[in-house]
Amino acid sequence: MTLARPPGTPAAPAQAQPSGPPIKVMIVDDSVFMRGILSKWLGESGEFTVVGTHPNGRRAADDVQSSQPDVVILDLEMPDMDGLTALPLILERKPNTAVLVASALSRRGAEVSLRALTLGAADYLPKPDSARGPVAAEEFRAELLAKARSLGQRVRRRSMPRPPVGSPAAGTPAAGTPTTTPAAAPLRISGLPKTDGKLRAYSRMPPALLAIGSSTGGPQALTKLFADIGPFIGRVPVLVVQHMPPTFTAILAEHIARASGRRCAEGRDGEDLVAGQIYVAPGGLHMDVVQSGGVSRIRLMDTAPVNFCKPAVDPMFESVAGIYGAAALSVVLTGMGSDGARGALKIADLGGSVIAQDEESSVVWGMPGATAAIGACAGILPLVEIGPRVNRLLTGGRE
Repeated sequence: MTLARPPGTPAAPAQAQPSGPPIKVMIVDDSVFMRGILSKWLGESGEFTVVGTHPNGRRAADDVQSSQPDVVILDLEMPDMDGLTALPLILERKPNTAVLVASALSRRGAEVSLRALTLGAADYLPKPDSARGPVAAEEFRAELLAKARSLGQRVRRRSMPRPPVGSPAAGTPAAGTPTTTPAAAPLRISGLPKTDGKLRAYSRMPPALLAIGSSTGGPQALTKLFADIGPFIGRVPVLVVQHMPPTFTAILAEHIARASGRRCAEGRDGEDLVAGQIYVAPGGLHMDVVQSGGVSRIRLMDTAPVNFCKPAVDPMFESVAGIYGAAALSVVLTGMGSDGARGALKIADLGGSVIAQDEESSVVWGMPGATAAIGACAGILPLVEIGPRVNRLLTGGRE
């Protein structure tokens, strides 16, 4: 994607036109203008067909079984029935549907969006700032198409019947061998060859820092992960980069604090890293780590996007690799694109441990899939297994 991006929101690389049928999309928004412009953009792309447009959540919930959308673009602020009320009804009546919620770039919008994610929405779509005119509209269009495409493709893959285990199509991996070949090929990274999927050994050095990167589906995954690891992170500082715009990252930090029972806030430039505390990269700024006199500190940078993202995971991982080496433990969670893979490879090459979320439990297996594809991982695990594995490593367990 060559278009400019809103701070903190990722773009996906350009995709080839799909060979299968168009992705079916339902649009739910009380604005006639928004319903019209979204329908126009989706139709012009050639990748989507709009199967329904509705002015409120009630009509959408009543129609979802009939129209059978792959993706629902759901406004959260509507009369009669708002998006939060309609969301569980939509998912109950059409479970294999990806709901992309749309909200304003405000504290209220961030709070409602994150609430929707906890109720089962797959991702969020910040509405453009009208004061920025055509530039904001074009950015919003790029974001809409990238996320609807990625989520729709995931729904299609998961709707396909799977061959029986042990059949020639499924393959017959040896007992205890991790499955690293995804249903959809992970992203390749220019200049880095794809490996054969072999896993590395975990570091024998106790972790001195935990670094986590995530994007699409990340808020839900982070909540689950921190609920699992909160009691065990007292000995290490924790850094989090989630692709999000400003305001949203501050609300995310509050959610993580509640889930973990630990202090969590956006990182501040020059702030010393303290064991047991969680630092979230602020939307619109890169966050990495610098060291002086044996003390590690946060550094915030208002520089160009990396991998179309700001904040980006790679700068944080690369700084962690240089300072902590084999004492670094990193986790790459669900997300679109390949951000974090290069930095994860540096951590692994310097002896640190990298864990990636597996394809089945990821909303989008882009970032963790790319990390797996270049051979950086010591583990490729379902989300429910990542927390226990991190806890064992933090408490001196060996893998």
